[in-house]
Amino acid sequence: MPITHRRAVRRAATACAAAVLAVLVSVPAEVGAAAGGRPDVLQRDADALRATGVTGVSARLATPRGVRTARSGVADLRTRQPVPQDEYLRIGSTTKTFVATVMLQLAGEGRLSLDDSVERWLPGAVRGQGNDGRRITLRQLLQHTSGLPDYTGDVVPDLSPDGYRRNRAATYTPEQRVAFAMRHRPLFAPGTEWKYSNTNYILAGMVIKAVTGRSWEKEVRSRILQPLRLDRTVLPGNDPLLRGPHARNYQQFAPAGPMTDTTIAYLPFDGDADGAVISTAADVNTFFTALLRGRLLAPAQLADMQRTVAVPDGRDNPPASRYGLGLEWTPLSCGGGYWGHSGSGFGYLVWPAATADGRAAVTVAAHSRPADQGAAARQLRAMTGMVDHALCAGRS
Repeated sequence: MPITHRRAVRRAATACAAAVLAVLVSVPAEVGAAAGGRPDVLQRDADALRATGVTGVSARLATPRGVRTARSGVADLRTRQPVPQDEYLRIGSTTKTFVATVMLQLAGEGRLSLDDSVERWLPGAVRGQGNDGRRITLRQLLQHTSGLPDYTGDVVPDLSPDGYRRNRAATYTPEQRVAFAMRHRPLFAPGTEWKYSNTNYILAGMVIKAVTGRSWEKEVRSRILQPLRLDRTVLPGNDPLLRGPHARNYQQFAPAGPMTDTTIAYLPFDGDADGAVISTAADVNTFFTALLRGRLLAPAQLADMQRTVAVPDGRDNPPASRYGLGLEWTPLSCGGGYWGHSGSGFGYLVWPAATADGRAAVTVAAHSRPADQGAAARQLRAMTGMVDHALCAGRS
């Protein structure tokens, strides 16, 4: 959800997460120094992100020179414990890159074509209010150029602390989620524009099952997690709990409003192919490194994944960003760019990124989200700046 990523109502929901009490600025942060006494830029930037009002921050940078980590702030506003090492993270819309990878593997095996219509694999699923699966291709699902409305607005009926607690245990099938979206008119004609919609990846998960006879979770596990030995990546289904160690996530639902602990999943949009995966920074870095080095996709399929369209500049993404097939591209200040997919939900934002050659990868996690849009913009700038600095230093 990848502000993952993330847009539409997951976006509206997550854009409203936790501006922290001013007392957090006084929380002692970890202090580190790089080899040879040079300043630890990763730690400096983690502290700067925490100083924007984030409750807790963690980051992991992997380069040919080794691994660096940084933590800042607290894991729990009540106990004031520090953010744990090697913590489990909800990765939200970063899930989409896993799902897109499976779809591209199936294309490489000749079991589907990206130019197949949605109707071919899911007859009658995309109909109503002018939505027409006969006119939408699988490629357009993966690239968010389908024009399909986002279902998430229908599963967040009350954007408040009480609404979160009252509705977080509701579960829906993929078919029900798609049916919610079909209540609304298309956003645009297929292939004519770009707009992020979580509905696209609900349908992608359904296509994987239609092609293979197995759920998207089983295909991700057998095709990605097991070969890469991502032993700490979890496909939780409708289990709302986040295994430990982990920091708590906090959402602020209204400016100047209270902080709400949102560590328990909001299952209406945390439980499917658009954003269900739980992982660690180490596993996520390994995944993107393997993907970009060609360990998961043949060259033709990786090239397809990296064929991008422009993303409109907005508060949810850095300027000049582009979107491929479940993969985002962002320019680097030192030249070139990085690939990744951010993810977010109530109370958290993760930003995984890797250089094009897969030699350097970083994952940054923030454990609270503010309701105030100005604060959200400052936190996003601090987070993306942290990623930029880490990768520019890591590839030098």
